[in-house]
Amino acid sequence: MLLPLLLAALLLAPGCRRAPAGGGGAEAGPSPTPADNGLVRIGAFMSLTGDTAQYGISAYNGMTMAVEEANASGGVGGRRVELIVQDTRSDGVETEVVVRRLVSDFRVHALLGEVVSSRTLAAARVAQAERVPMLTPSATTPEVTKVGDYVFRSCYTDPHQGAALAHFAARDLGARRAAFLIDAGQNYSSALARFIREEFTRRGGEVVFAAYYGAGAADYTSQLREVGAAAPEVIFIPGYYLEAGLMARQLKGLGVEAPLVGGDGWDSPRLFEIGGPALVGAYFSSHYSADDTDPVVRNFVEGYRRLFNNAPDAFAATAYDAARVMLAALARAPTLERAAVRDALAATRDFPGVTGPVTFDANRDAVKPIVVIRIEENGRHAVWRRVEPAQIADWLAPTPSPTPTPPRRRRRK
Repeated sequence: MLLPLLLAALLLAPGCRRAPAGGGGAEAGPSPTPADNGLVRIGAFMSLTGDTAQYGISAYNGMTMAVEEANASGGVGGRRVELIVQDTRSDGVETEVVVRRLVSDFRVHALLGEVVSSRTLAAARVAQAERVPMLTPSATTPEVTKVGDYVFRSCYTDPHQGAALAHFAARDLGARRAAFLIDAGQNYSSALARFIREEFTRRGGEVVFAAYYGAGAADYTSQLREVGAAAPEVIFIPGYYLEAGLMARQLKGLGVEAPLVGGDGWDSPRLFEIGGPALVGAYFSSHYSADDTDPVVRNFVEGYRRLFNNAPDAFAATAYDAARVMLAALARAPTLERAAVRDALAATRDFPGVTGPVTFDANRDAVKPIVVIRIEENGRHAVWRRVEPAQIADWLAPTPSPTPTPPRRRRRK
């Protein structure tokens, strides 16, 4: 019951309100905000219900914390910030509906969301068409920012995440034979698998087994038996925490001992609740660790615990950073016109985030580090390796073709 109670409390937090949902059967809510009421209006949209609600609630908490801190310090240029929140219900069509509502009815100055890639793409098309600056805290699919110049991302991308995981498996784990288990229904999973595979094979690795699974099943043992029969030295599961936790338990029950490696979709307090001791010794890439001893991280974690009585996962941390990046851009912008806010956001350089410094490149993607987490006893997350952006860029740089030696000219006698 903890998450519903937390959500109910947050909906009453000053400076934040939940707008009525856009689809049928919506709850009663406030009428749209007038066009100019002296507030800085930020529209936030994420999955507060549905199959990825855990991520959305964490992101909501992080954004709420950032906005309340800003308002306690005087807001933006002396104007109070209002966070207007919509529930996407973990649905792509609903995402488009609620983003249009935020843009047209609530006349927001900027947008924050969504938390997963497929729905972020749906939102990005609306934001670009309406020319409203939009910043996603955690959608890693490269296509997101290709939609247009009003769309930004404050997390790393899947090519970077994939390269970091492939190099980690090959170098740190010494793996040469890999198996892949991919969520057939998620762009995030298939794209991340592709990037890991490309880099792993480029380094001389071999994929000995690959299969797609359907999310929401309770038993994956038939596919997992095939994984064990292929005798991999590493098993990549680039999906979400629910299936990863179940597969870890079932692989353990089948006696498969190869280390498990996942992406940032694993980062949830529920992962260890589902997988338990079977996950000890598994690894995943993430944006930060709540167990990091860095003072910036410790201050954030302690503040978050005081507010919400639990440890912030990566979705809370990335959303907190995204909200602060947007607030800083709104403060720097000469006016609150959407084009001015977009330009100020694009100028972000070395913003000091909890998940690392944020700088937007020419594609409006964040240039920032990646951490590889090892799951320890009792579910503790230990930072195993931190990969800097320069190193990843080095790995992803195309290998130059050797310059052909020009033929020697014969001397004429």
